[in-house]
Amino acid sequence: MTFSLGPKAISAGYRLVAFDQAGSTNSEAMAHARRGEPGSTWFVTTLQTAGRGRLQRAWVAPRDNLASSVLEVMDIAPAVAATMGFAFGLAHEAALQRVSVEANLRLAGSDQLQYLLKWPNDILVRGQKLCGLLVEAEAMTDGGLAVVAGIGTNIVAAPEGTPTPAVSLAALGVHVNAEELFAALSDAWVEFRGIWDNGRGFGDIRKLWLERAYGVGGTVAIQTGTATLEGTFDTIDDTGCLIVRTADGRRVPVTAGEVFFGSAASVGAA
Repeated sequence: MTFSLGPKAISAGYRLVAFDQAGSTNSEAMAHARRGEPGSTWFVTTLQTAGRGRLQRAWVAPRDNLASSVLEVMDIAPAVAATMGFAFGLAHEAALQRVSVEANLRLAGSDQLQYLLKWPNDILVRGQKLCGLLVEAEAMTDGGLAVVAGIGTNIVAAPEGTPTPAVSLAALGVHVNAEELFAALSDAWVEFRGIWDNGRGFGDIRKLWLERAYGVGGTVAIQTGTATLEGTFDTIDDTGCLIVRTADGRRVPVTAGEVFFGSAASVGAA
């Protein structure tokens, strides 16, 4: 099977660049933008050899996992572009639900299997990391902002030794291939891209994201450099910051950091 866009993505005018293998689909997408090529383009492979996660961590996707990135070129501020990641996470969660339900591939009795969104950029199943997301933006010399949202999905295998334990769809008993998931993702992105609407619809995206968020109302510890902030995951604000309610009642916005939830919060705070 080869990669193809879903029918909604085709109707919306998206283009597709597929690789047998790539160093990083995010890098390929940004290089495309720097050459003055148009946005609304997907870059996808089943073998990524030099992918990057947050904090420049290596993210290597072995053959038959999915690495995919979408390039959008927009006239928006970088702070607004950062909120696109929430819409992209929602699109991927919807795609995962679609391929699971349509193919009836959930484990027996596992109708409670949920794909939950972990702030700021992961998708978890049963507390284990299934996907990692990275949004990057760069101003173009001829105007506009190139924004690339990329996601790596553990379809057949998951890395070991990650800060959050990782899992694959195959290990969960969900046997889909990268091509099927990508087609569903490209269609779901059309829907959530429309809701997000270059940031104007982030209020609606925020509500949808919180409905699917991991750890809201629970204990959280955030490591930022040598400091650790502990408290309760209260919400995300209208810019996408995580709001931590501390023991003394303060509501502290967090823009970045290593996030540990629940029982793992004590590990993060150690």
